[in-house]
Amino acid sequence: MGRVPPAAGLRSPEGDLLGPRENAGRHRPRRVAMLSVHTSPLHQPGTGDAGGMNVYIVELAKRLAALGVAVEIFTRTTSAALPPRVELAPGVLVRHVDAGPYEGLAKDDLPARLCAFAHGVTQAWAGERPGHYDLVHSHYWLSGHVGRLTAERWGVPLVHAMHTMAKVKNAGLADGDTPEPAARVAGEAEVVRAAHRLIANTEKEAGELLHHYDADPGRVAVVHPGVDLERFWPDARGADAGRVAARSRLGLPRDALIPLFVGRIQPLKAPDVLLRAVARLLQERPGLRERLVVPVVGGPSGSGLTRPEGLQKLAARLGVSDVVLFRPPVGQDRLADWYRAASVLVVPSHSESFGLVAVEAQACGTPVIAAEVGGLPVAVRDGVSGVLVPGHDPAHYARALSAFADDPARSARMSEAAVRHARSFGWAATAAATAEVYTAALRGHRLHRVP
Repeated sequence: MGRVPPAAGLRSPEGDLLGPRENAGRHRPRRVAMLSVHTSPLHQPGTGDAGGMNVYIVELAKRLAALGVAVEIFTRTTSAALPPRVELAPGVLVRHVDAGPYEGLAKDDLPARLCAFAHGVTQAWAGERPGHYDLVHSHYWLSGHVGRLTAERWGVPLVHAMHTMAKVKNAGLADGDTPEPAARVAGEAEVVRAAHRLIANTEKEAGELLHHYDADPGRVAVVHPGVDLERFWPDARGADAGRVAARSRLGLPRDALIPLFVGRIQPLKAPDVLLRAVARLLQERPGLRERLVVPVVGGPSGSGLTRPEGLQKLAARLGVSDVVLFRPPVGQDRLADWYRAASVLVVPSHSESFGLVAVEAQACGTPVIAAEVGGLPVAVRDGVSGVLVPGHDPAHYARALSAFADDPARSARMSEAAVRHARSFGWAATAAATAEVYTAALRGHRLHRVP
C-alpha cells in the first residue's frame, strides 16, 4: 500500500518547497462548483438522506468563502417552490437543478437522472463568463459522476470526496440491511480513476481507497472534517452545571442516566444496538429503570424508510418503551443542548467515514461510546474522551453503559478531555487544508496541460 501524502508540501516549478500561504497565492481557485446531487445543504440533517455530509458541505463552503474562495453548490430541485438560487451565506450560493420529478424519487432512482443533472449544471455554466469556475468538488459517488462529466467539459480539475464507499459498507453490513448495488461499486471506481484529487476523512479511509479501488496514492489527501466550535461548546459553569441547565430546558430529569442517540434511523447507524443494550442493562440491573432516559433524536432514512415505525416496535418488544424518548431531528442550536444534557452519546454504527456527531458531542463536553469502526477511532480518544467498543454485541454496550451508571461522575471527569480533543477539529483548519488540496489539483492540472 502506498503512503498517502498530507495536504501540504507542494513544490514550485523550480523545485522549491512552498508553504501553504505561497501555494494559495499562486493557485488557489477563485470560485468552486460544488456538487451535491442527492441531498441539499438546505435540508435538515437527521432525516431522509440528510446527515453529516450536509453539515460537512455547509460548513466547508462557509469557511472556504471566508478564505476568499467563492462556492456555488449545485443540488437537485425537490420542490416547485424552490427558487433557482439561494444565498446560503456571503460567498456561498445554492443553485437548484431540475433533474426528474421534484418529489417521490428515492436515492436509488437518481443514477438514471445524472445526465439530466449534468445538463442542468452545464446550462448554468453556459450562462456565465468563460472561466467562471476554476475547479469542481463533488461529494458522494452520484455527484462524482456529474463532476467527472462537467470537469472534463469545462477543462478544470475534479476534486472528489467519497464520504462513504460501497465496498466498505457491504463489508460491515447490518443484519437485514440491503447491500449496495454493483452499479455503485463500478461507478465509484470510475470516479476514483477520473478525480485529480481524492479527499479522505482519515488515514484509514485513504487506505480503503487504495485497497478497494486501487487509487493513486499521489492523488489522495487526508483532511479531517471539523466541528462548529462557535455552536458546540461546553457550559462555562462546568460540565455538571451545564448538564443540569440543558436538562431543565429540555424537560429531562436532573439526575437521570441519559445515553443519547443522534442520527438517521436506519440499520447502518444501528440504533437497535443501543435499545438492545438498554434492555440487557435493565435485565441485569432492574433498579436502573427509575433513573434511565434514552433519547433517540432523528428520523427514518435509507432502508429504514421501509419500516419507519420499526424502532418503536422493537422498543416495545424489548420492554423498554417506557425509558426511550423518540424525538424528531432538531436544528443545530437545539442539538447542542441535547449533547450537553446527555450523560454519554452512543454511536454504534456499522460504518462511519468519520462520525461528526461524536466530535460535536465532545465539543459540548459529553463523552462518547462508539463502535470501533471507520473514522470513529480518530473522532474519539479511547479511554480519554470516550470508549470504543469492538463489534456490535449489545452486551458490550450494556457493559460500557453500566460503567457510567456505577460512576455518575465519570461523564464530568471525561468532559474536559473531550472538549480538548474536539478543539483539534475546527472547520477553519478543514477549509485551509481543503484549499491546499485545491491548490495541488490546479497546479497538477496546469502542469499536465502544458507540454
